[in-house]
Amino acid sequence: MAARVSLFVTCIVDQLFPTVGVAAVDVLERLGFRVDFPEQQTCCGQPAFNTGYREEARQVARHFLNVFAHADYIVVPSGSCTSMIAHHFADIFEKEPENLRRARELESKVYEFSRFLIEIAHVEDVGARLEEVVTYHDSCHALRELNVKDGPRRLLGHVRGLELREMDAAEECCGFGGTFSVKFAEVSGGMARTKIDSIVRTGASTVVSLDSSCLMQLQGALSRAGLPIRTMHLAEVLASR
Repeated sequence: MAARVSLFVTCIVDQLFPTVGVAAVDVLERLGFRVDFPEQQTCCGQPAFNTGYREEARQVARHFLNVFAHADYIVVPSGSCTSMIAHHFADIFEKEPENLRRARELESKVYEFSRFLIEIAHVEDVGARLEEVVTYHDSCHALRELNVKDGPRRLLGHVRGLELREMDAAEECCGFGGTFSVKFAEVSGGMARTKIDSIVRTGASTVVSLDSSCLMQLQGALSRAGLPIRTMHLAEVLASR
């Protein structure tokens, strides 16, 4: 019997980029996994946690623990949300022993999308084809908290027709940072412009990343600059035929 995977789609994918969720399911099912989508899911609590509202974050996180209590694997198309669940649930439940225990048990089941493909599915070639020159943006949480760096590049390297060109600022922040981009709009905008300059120098027509929030920030900056460069989540690239 095929392994069962529960998709935590994340707020931003659910509300703004549903095609990313669809693409993730397409790739997982293509590889033979049974994918379920718990409809009671909401948020991981990261926005409240990052803004300092710990009790509100705990309320949302408790709900997450209940919804995904019986999951075999939880796949997340976002480095930042994966990091929240796998690392920071332990912080917010420090004084709630039972929920801390449940959070610890969940940690080993939670995987960022690209890491699940490589470490659990044991694949790098998913049969994708995309005739594009792309560059890859390392999102902060995936790179710095999950140590996800080579895996996405290896997956992109097996996409037929795709040429990957590294930018000189691949590991620099795009400037989004959730509420950071609202509270410090000028700084955020400056960081985005620096990133866009690096993207343009590669000559790529598409920017790929693991986090839709980063891609939203980058697409906004690209559009405002009038540049004909699009953004794609890794799942969308791997779902391409």
